Amino acid sequence: QVQVVESGGGLVQAGGSLRLSCAVSGVTFTGYAMGWFRQAPGKEREFVAGVSWTGGSRYYADSVKGRFTISRDNAKNRVYLQMNSLQPEDTAIYYCATAPAPGGGYYSLLSEDYDYWGQGTQVTVSS
Repeated sequence: QVQVVESGGGLVQAGGSLRLSCAVSGVTFTGYAMGWFRQAPGKEREFVAGVSWTGGSRYYADSVKGRFTISRDNAKNRVYLQMNSLQPEDTAIYYCATAPAPGGGYYSLLSEDYDYWGQGTQVTVSS
């Protein structure tokens, strides 16, 4: 019943930009913080960015701070990740996930706090 679907991945040159989208259905969207994670070849899944259900609290991994922006549109049950100045090290499968939120300002960097995950969308950045 719960569905999390990412889109917007693709192939870009270093220095380029992509905007990922995540559509969520089957849950009360405002009751969930949202996060983006990624998994690169040979590496474990890592946190990229998170946003509270109010949209007022945002957090970014150091590796993407200043380059990526997470946002959400609760009216559309969607979360976005604007990725600028992409580098080859950003190449990964990017996953969108939901985290039950005890409050409007809640967010989490921990994958174990997220209950529903999308199928992932591939981002490839060429050298």
